[in-house]
Amino acid sequence: MKEPDHSYIAGLVLRAQHNDSDAFAEIYALTYNKVYNYACHYLKDTYLAQDALQEVYISALKNIGKLNDPLLFVAWLNQISFHVCFDICKKRNNGYGLVDDAILELVSDDHIDSNPEEHAVKKDENSALSLALEALPINERQVIIMKYYNNLKLDDIANAIGASKSSVKRYLASAQSSLKRLLAD
Repeated sequence: MKEPDHSYIAGLVLRAQHNDSDAFAEIYALTYNKVYNYACHYLKDTYLAQDALQEVYISALKNIGKLNDPLLFVAWLNQISFHVCFDICKKRNNGYGLVDDAILELVSDDHIDSNPEEHAVKKDENSALSLALEALPINERQVIIMKYYNNLKLDDIANAIGASKSSVKRYLASAQSSLKRLLAD
């Protein structure tokens, strides 16, 4: 899916900050798929994801006037999405169980002409990867998901989780090291 044009969205944000409901509706139309998909993968429940989506956009609408740089709207929305999903997940199950099978689809080999033996090995590897991801601390797990599943840049991840870029780099390095160790076992 094509990334939305940040300068176009910035213009819509400026209009929305001046109480233009049509502009906010267009912002929603341009961004809700990505927010919903993120919430689905984070929460592993479509109904909770719908609740999260509603909460994210209510918060965005209430606070859009506080956004100083409209060009940062998408990063700001990512940050709201992260916090809403984190809070829902924390209330639901204390932060555990955040890895979705869909993440593992990124590394699966489902070609028709695949070797069935290789496919079985890949399935075992996916299962091992899922267990390894579950074993990571929540900050590291979420940074891995945001980086490799959502294709977010380090700056966007840092904004979303409220950490510095260097902290995000440390989380990534630590998570990658832990995954290598866990998968080697």
